[in-house]
Amino acid sequence: VQLQASGGGLVQAGGSLRLSCVASGRTFSLYTAGWFRQAPGKEREFVAAISGSGASTYYADSMKGRFTISRDNAKNTVYLQMNSLKPEDTAVYYCAADRRWVVATDEYDYWGQGTQVTVSS
Repeated sequence: VQLQASGGGLVQAGGSLRLSCVASGRTFSLYTAGWFRQAPGKEREFVAAISGSGASTYYADSMKGRFTISRDNAKNTVYLQMNSLKPEDTAVYYCAADRRWVVATDEYDYWGQGTQVTVSS
């Protein structure tokens, strides 16, 4: 599976962004998809995951209520809607995919390149 993330940018605190990750190469609906982020000087952090069908989702506690993960398997795309953004959300955001139901760890087999999200105060 090849993954291509996009949608990052510069936004003011309180604003919103929607990240997209387009997959190619396999039947995407068979794969769990996840979003991670890494801020400068910090370890990579789990953000959210969604099952292949989209029926199940899982969020890091700090993202609940502000971030929403979704997918459109007809478009081979997974999304991360981010609302009420804070300066501490500034990071490079990565999408990932795996055949297993993987949450809260970075043990995904496939990774996309990151997209930068910068939130100004």
